[in-house]
Amino acid sequence: MDYDIIFITGEPFSDNPLCGLAILKRLLEKHGYSVGIIVPEKSEDVAMLGKPKLFFGVSSGSIDSMVRNYTPMNKPRIADPYTKNMPILPDRAVIVYSNWIKQHYKDVIIVLGGVEASLRRFSHFDYWSNSVRHSILVDAKANILVYGNGEKQVLELAKRIKEVKELTGIRGTCIKYRDLPKDFTLLPSHDEIVASKEKFCDMQNLLTNYKDLAEKDGNFYLLQYKYPDYSSKDLDEYYELPYTREADKSFLKGFEFSVVTHRGCIGNCNFCSLKLLQGNKIISRSKESIIREVKYLTTLPNFKGYIDDLGGPSANMYGMDCNECSNACIDCKKLNRSNNELIELLRELRKIPKIKKIFIRSGIRYDLATIPYLKELINHHISGQLRIAPEHVSKNVLELMNKDKGNLKEFIKTFESLGGKLSYYFMTGHPGSTLKDAELLGKELKTLKNAEAVQLFTPTPMTVSTCMYYTGLDPKTKKPIYVPRTFTEKKEQKRALI
Repeated sequence: MDYDIIFITGEPFSDNPLCGLAILKRLLEKHGYSVGIIVPEKSEDVAMLGKPKLFFGVSSGSIDSMVRNYTPMNKPRIADPYTKNMPILPDRAVIVYSNWIKQHYKDVIIVLGGVEASLRRFSHFDYWSNSVRHSILVDAKANILVYGNGEKQVLELAKRIKEVKELTGIRGTCIKYRDLPKDFTLLPSHDEIVASKEKFCDMQNLLTNYKDLAEKDGNFYLLQYKYPDYSSKDLDEYYELPYTREADKSFLKGFEFSVVTHRGCIGNCNFCSLKLLQGNKIISRSKESIIREVKYLTTLPNFKGYIDDLGGPSANMYGMDCNECSNACIDCKKLNRSNNELIELLRELRKIPKIKKIFIRSGIRYDLATIPYLKELINHHISGQLRIAPEHVSKNVLELMNKDKGNLKEFIKTFESLGGKLSYYFMTGHPGSTLKDAELLGKELKTLKNAEAVQLFTPTPMTVSTCMYYTGLDPKTKKPIYVPRTFTEKKEQKRALI
């Protein structure tokens, strides 16, 4: 069979809406395109389905290959239980896969996508090589890059390539171009950010999904066309496509019957890349669409009555949609913090026949949780403990994380008074964190139960925290900040938590 589009990916494929590639495949098929998928282990594998009529789509999957392959201490993740059953993923997989394709097909169109491509779409600091690298579009020598969720982008790409039209101007994509178009915001050039850490900060401050951006690199410009407008109606369509819900158990074990309620995150945590992937505005699915999906799940032969997880990046941001301005929603007094839409949805879902329990496992934003919502969780939707991510207790570190919202001690007191139990995620080694800060966190951990998940900060491309790590500056103020860089100090900070 000659496929219109062939996706090359580094993850197992599951015909399940938790798999981003499944959404793209089902949507393209709905519009009449044939789609093949390859998870290659060697160069020859990318040719096993032949040459696509339109393009190859290349992705490492839902995680950057360097993050998946290495620990924060830059050691191979050879014993990681979450990756031991995964396919072999080469370092810098997007570049490797693109090179493999070009070994077999010289004139095929290559489209980059996924997390690795999205967060390396401009020049960026690469922790693993300790250097500022060019855009991955340059290094992979691909034709075009899709960033963020890519449903609208791939449909438009397929249409234009089929009709032999230019690929310029597609919202949510990046291309290389000789000239600087009008009305684009010009970032500092690649040479400028390599030469000046202050210029690197200037670039970081300008990064957004919601503007046309340009970066000069050599004798051409990298152009980012602003992100397309996605709506609740769009999400309803995508998540209700006819998936079999079959899942690769090594990859989606325990989550095959999960339901996504919304996209985006208004938290704007500095160490998180979500605002440059899904955006920093919430797009919620309609209540009716979610109910239809859950009813469909009850008809499947392997469904036992349990929804594995219901939520999004933070489960209780459902219903907090607002696109009236470009300001940070979490700081806005107009933000609907009632959780009423979510509470209503949960109550409707519990009425569905054959539903025994709906779990909320993806964690919540505790500073956006109301008492009525917490009661709903404790009484109906938690198995054992609720996960929250305070990340730290030092005021200085929390401010640099942009995580200084809410009062953790008051929340713990309230939650436990309602009969609930908590587990926690914390982080050390973040820019601004001294050994004294780590010791403060360690002291606090001894007073908390179930504070077992503590990770070292990993500088991932394009985040504000990574900018701090590389430059030693707060990008907003340009003031110097302390950065724990050596492996010795990182180990000391981790030991201080024990």
